[in-house]
This record gives sequence, C-alpha cells and structure tokens, in this order.
Amino acid sequence: MELKNTFAGDARPETVAAAVAEDGYAVVRDAVDADTVAAVKADLAPYFAQAHDGHEEFYGKLTKRFGALLAKSTAVQTLLVHPTILAVADDALLPHCVRYRVHYTGVMHLEPGETRQVLHRDIGVYPIASPCPPLTVATMWALSDFTRENGGTRLVPGSHRWSNDRVPEPEEVVATEMPAGSVLIYTGNTIHGGGANRAESPRSGVALHYNLGWLRQEENQYLSIAPETVGKLSPELQALTGREAHDALGVFDPRVIPV
Repeated sequence: MELKNTFAGDARPETVAAAVAEDGYAVVRDAVDADTVAAVKADLAPYFAQAHDGHEEFYGKLTKRFGALLAKSTAVQTLLVHPTILAVADDALLPHCVRYRVHYTGVMHLEPGETRQVLHRDIGVYPIASPCPPLTVATMWALSDFTRENGGTRLVPGSHRWSNDRVPEPEEVVATEMPAGSVLIYTGNTIHGGGANRAESPRSGVALHYNLGWLRQEENQYLSIAPETVGKLSPELQALTGREAHDALGVFDPRVIPV
C-alpha cells in the first residue's frame, strides 16, 4: 500500500484534520523551513552527544532517545504550537475533553543497522480497548529525510477504527517518506512502529504528543520542566503542559505554588 494523505505546508488545516479523522494519519511536507530545523538540531545537539543507544528491544538497541524537550529547546516549543498541528488536535481531541495537554516529548534517532520496531498503538498505556475515541494525537517531526531505507515510521491506515484483535497484513503497512522539516500526524489508536534503518546514515525525528486533559500524561511535564523555565513559557504553552485546570481537575492555589 502506498502512502497517501500527503499535503503541502500551506494546506488548509481543516483538510489535514479531515484526513487524520478518516485514515488515522496525514503527512504535511515542509511544515517548517530549514532554519527552524537547524535551530531544533542546534538546541538538541548537546543532548544527542550525551545520549546512549537503547538496551530494550521495543525502544531499539541502536536508537538514541531522550525527552523533556520543552525544557531543552525553544525551537521545539514553536513546533508544539504549530497552527496546523493544533487544528488537528482540536478536531480530534476537543470533542472528548475541555482542553488537551502535552502527553510526551522525545527524540527518536535511529542509527544504521537498527531493526524495525514492533507495530503497536500509543494508547496501549491506557486500559481502554479499541475501537475507541482518539485519546492522543502524535506528531513525528523530521529532522532528517525519512525514507523506506532509513526507517521512516511505518503505519497502518484506517487501523484507528479496528478492534484490538485485528492484526495488519504486510500489504496494509505503509512507510512514511518525507523531507526534513515535514511532520507525520497520527492518532494514538493508529497502529504504527519505527522502521528498520538499512541506510548508511541516521534517521532523526522529534516526537510531540498530545492527550485528553483528563488522562495522565505519559511524560511528567510538572517534573520535566523546572519552575524557573515554566515562568518563561507563553500562556499557551503553560496551559498545554498542564498549568491550567481541566474543569475541576488539577486545581491549585497560585499563592502557594507559583506558576
């Protein structure tokens, strides 16, 4: 099966959102310019140098991963509030919550020789059977070109509507191919997984996920971002990281716990 739902960077956000709702995913090519990609890479370069390859099969034995990206990169913060991404998250998540949150932030850097990841759903962290409403929206931002050869994310179009017991056939799996600066968007109930890197160079991506505001976030944003850093974030980013109550959930006294 070939990858479809590929849009130009200036595509109408509602068109992208409709594709995600219909097939569980979309790709926006050249969503940000080369300068933005360079700024993200520059911000994260020291952490790449310190990161080690993984040791677990699921996370990849030749994959470098690290999180807490909002505390490490102002350029990543701009990716998080990209208008098209927020339009998709609004469409997918707001019918089921008052507001959504940052669920996870992380780098996934596949070295040559990495094997493909087992196909899975991100919502597996929650005890809810599929099919179900979208609990999360995920983005994978390409810091390098994504190809079939270097491990571009594999996914199964339409699987966000499947029950837990349906297993995809090989011909139902597609590989994400997109240039650096592009973004793959998919709902957390869409079956997907990292590909095998058979190329001679790494494949790097930044994963930024969003979840329903009444669910526990996968990455603890309250501990990942120091208080002094939180104060420098825009009100929009502060709300996304959880510094705003979800109706009556998560209330606090700012006189005791300053934002």
